[in-house]
Amino acid sequence: MARHKLSESNLKKLDTPGIYSDGDGLFLRVRKGGSRQWFFIYRRGTARHELGLGGYGQGTAPVSLALAREKAQAIRDTLARGLDPSAERKAPRVVTFKHCMDELLAAKAPEWKNDKHRAQWEMTLREYAKPLHDLPVAEIAMGDVKACILPHWAERPETADRLRSRIQAVIDYAIAHEWRSAGNPARWKGLLDKVMPARRKLERGHHAALAYASVPAMVGALRESSGVAARAVEFLTLTAARSGEVRGATFEEINVKARTWTVPASRMKAGKEHVVPLCERALAIVEAMRQRATGEFVFGGGVEGRPISETAMTKALRLASPDKGATLHGMRSSFRDWAGDCTAFPREIAEAALAHEIGNKVEAAYRRGTALEKRRALMDAWADYCGSPPSSPASIGRAAE
Repeated sequence: MARHKLSESNLKKLDTPGIYSDGDGLFLRVRKGGSRQWFFIYRRGTARHELGLGGYGQGTAPVSLALAREKAQAIRDTLARGLDPSAERKAPRVVTFKHCMDELLAAKAPEWKNDKHRAQWEMTLREYAKPLHDLPVAEIAMGDVKACILPHWAERPETADRLRSRIQAVIDYAIAHEWRSAGNPARWKGLLDKVMPARRKLERGHHAALAYASVPAMVGALRESSGVAARAVEFLTLTAARSGEVRGATFEEINVKARTWTVPASRMKAGKEHVVPLCERALAIVEAMRQRATGEFVFGGGVEGRPISETAMTKALRLASPDKGATLHGMRSSFRDWAGDCTAFPREIAEAALAHEIGNKVEAAYRRGTALEKRRALMDAWADYCGSPPSSPASIGRAAE
């Protein structure tokens, strides 16, 4: 078939709507109104394909006759190699970290030892690894992983280690499926161990706790601040909850009439829904946060649509606490020590308030029936103690009803 049927001089004169051939698959379409576009037609078997090559003499990137012929020749060369030009034009699939994470969690489902194990994996990856979710897994660098685990590094080394290990597992999954050709940036030995800051190794399972005698002074200092972080730390203290549970709290989870906060299983360490009785002060904090809220989270962060950061809460705790080494998780120990030393509430009630795993059938009974009201009495007593003047014996020794 003849080529180069068109010329620049006659192209400028074309104004009649129709299709004009330059030969060997290259065409110019003239539309009513004067717009003109290049396209290339070819067949693969019985299927007809049409590829657009751009507009002639129009737009921000006009395609001249010479450039249209160059593009057409590139298509012909591709066809001559037995390849499909339309397939080459498809954007490459971008596989994100979240895609790999979801597939890995689904693949590991039969391996979980129990619901707690599954919930821990899911919470760690869905919450703590969230900064990596939307990144193409092929492009994740060591700096991305470092930034993700650094907020947990000094104060929660065990959490940081688990997070790193699980991120490594997700990226290994991507490498195994050939979605990533580079090495694993979450590998510890010989990689992250060279760039992560030194930290003091904490004993397994222990977090620095504020002595309960200092809690009223700390709460008093928090109440002098109007910041969201201060309110979040006070709420955490009054409910003896974990920081992740508090940070992710939404207004929908709060039942003002029933005076409860229902933490969904997805945010609980044990993977089971937990109903927390709320004292009057905790409800007042929720209402105050509702008045200034811009989103679903009770304690919204600086970025709209996100909860407050753990770093901000830790800073608020350190500013208010007489013991600058105290940790957010350690406030649960402060509550537990107070309940054991200063009240007559049964041990099982205190353990249920902390949502600890049940050890026997007797303890399990406290999760049913009147357990909520028994826990409410304990948390009200704790709230009275937290709000008492520093060094005051108020509420100490208060017996269970």
